[in-house]
Amino acid sequence: MEEGLGQNSVPGSGLVDRTRIVEVKPLRSLAPVLPKSLQLSTSGRYPSGFPPFVLFEGPQESQPSPTHMPTPIRSYRKPQDGAEETPAGVNGDTSSPMEDVNGKSVDDSPKRPLQPMKNCKSSQKRRTKTQDSGSSSLVGGISIAQRDDGDREVVNLVLMTFDSLRRRLCQLEESKELNTILGAKRPDLRASNVMTSKAFRTNMLSCSSIVSSGVYDNDAEDEDVLIYTGQGENFNKKDKHVVDQKLHRGNLALDRSSYRKNEVRVIRGLRDAGNKNAKVYVYDGLYKIQDSWIEKGKSGGGVFKYKFVRLPGQSSAFAIWKSVQKWKTGSSSRTGLILADLSTGVESIPVSLVNDVDNEKGPSFFTYSNSLRDSKPFSLVQSSYGCNCNKTCVPGDLSCSCIQRNEGDFPYIANGVLVSRKPLVHECGPMCKCFPNCKNRVSQAGLKHQMEVFKTENRGWGLRSFDPIRAGTFICEYAGEVIDRAKVYKKGGINDDYVFDTSRIYNPFKWNYEPSLLEEISSNVSTEDYTIPSPLTISSKNFGNVARYMNHSCSPNVFWQPVLYAENNQYFLHIVFFALGHIPPMTELTYDYGCSGHGDGSSAPQGIKKCLCGSSKCRGSFG
Repeated sequence: MEEGLGQNSVPGSGLVDRTRIVEVKPLRSLAPVLPKSLQLSTSGRYPSGFPPFVLFEGPQESQPSPTHMPTPIRSYRKPQDGAEETPAGVNGDTSSPMEDVNGKSVDDSPKRPLQPMKNCKSSQKRRTKTQDSGSSSLVGGISIAQRDDGDREVVNLVLMTFDSLRRRLCQLEESKELNTILGAKRPDLRASNVMTSKAFRTNMLSCSSIVSSGVYDNDAEDEDVLIYTGQGENFNKKDKHVVDQKLHRGNLALDRSSYRKNEVRVIRGLRDAGNKNAKVYVYDGLYKIQDSWIEKGKSGGGVFKYKFVRLPGQSSAFAIWKSVQKWKTGSSSRTGLILADLSTGVESIPVSLVNDVDNEKGPSFFTYSNSLRDSKPFSLVQSSYGCNCNKTCVPGDLSCSCIQRNEGDFPYIANGVLVSRKPLVHECGPMCKCFPNCKNRVSQAGLKHQMEVFKTENRGWGLRSFDPIRAGTFICEYAGEVIDRAKVYKKGGINDDYVFDTSRIYNPFKWNYEPSLLEEISSNVSTEDYTIPSPLTISSKNFGNVARYMNHSCSPNVFWQPVLYAENNQYFLHIVFFALGHIPPMTELTYDYGCSGHGDGSSAPQGIKKCLCGSSKCRGSFG
């Protein structure tokens, strides 16, 4: 078996001419038989002395030969019209929501973009039936053609919609408003079922991916090699009798992918720094199955093993995360480290300063501060400044005045993730009677991820995180001095490179869930247009935090949200950043700076700067 599973054949005295096998049974009618004993003799080429796959047993000597030999899986003809028959073999973590990856690195193989769904099918018959239905578009504006084969933009739309649905379903369940018709309690499975029932999917004709999350005995010590355990628990939960994994579903898909030498997308489950019991799933690139075999698992049953080898020439992902773990434990030194903590103890988590590009020793001097200075209060209609909740605010408690201000919804789910963009998010503050650890004070607790300020190749200093960041997670507040806008803009230009201005023009985008997918009334769903009581301009030139180092991008992975809470009998507005999608470790954090005017980047007026974000959607300028 020099080529993994590709050399398997039907045991017997004679050879089978596969080119003559044309009348075969449907795949689902086959019942592959595993070897009766795992203790077969081997040549020593396989780990632990276990044998390679033998999909079908030959006829026993004591029994007459069957009239018809079993049809080998490998004898099936190649699908017509490029249809791929290999669905994803998913080996996921059932204890945490199934989430997908940041869109930046998904589309390494344009012909087969990454899938968010576990049960991907590519039936040619189903595709034909759908095409004959006459429908030109689906929920959310995905056309039939995009559903069959979508580009990166469509993939990102589906992923973002899936995660927004999952967050909303978590919010409804936590507030005890979930309709029992939605089924099981897991929000990830419900979100997947809803999208499947509404045909909100893409790339249904091409799906081949696995998830390595640590639930199974997956060996991931080598950064470019993954020893992957097949799908299916090898014990019976009811009576604990050991059973062998079966060659069906994901295992059968991987078997076929091995034979066809398909490229398989690998997704890694990494520990969520904000929730130790959960994982964030990030894309690790394209792999191929180099080898496969059967061995005995820890509980005694037979399990399938696959050796995945990463294709060269791809940007690092899991390898970077492994390096980060070494830096955190101190077992490996950080190249280019200038300061261990740029915040000088202001943040509870140190912020490192690194330059491995040139000899510059650090950014210009400033005083590190994680709060606003000279902030202006706002007068609102509400007469009460704080809630009267005991200990902590409870989702679904409409007697809480802070929940009332949030249109009856708790803005965050249990792990502190923002559910939806809102005109304003009202958090509990010092005027509230709930405890300081109330889950409605997310933006006031400081950094939750270990950040690093680093020197970029061509855009000065930037910001990134050692940890993977889940979509909707709090990043940081924009700290600094609240100043008069007129002092910043002079003669139509800007004399401060460290300014956040709410009055700029920002490209609109959709992040919230689609109400029609849950059959909710759209009018009851909050708009994503911000409501700013009064324009707010913040300068972090002299005083600020890590937010001052976030660069601009026309395709950002971070967005800002206005947050309001009361202090000293007055309301104050804060600008808070959240993750737009799942962000892998050591990925630069960027947001849209917006525009105060128009420029083409080459002959831009004063204050307008040329954009170097490198995005395919780059506007050419910002500022």
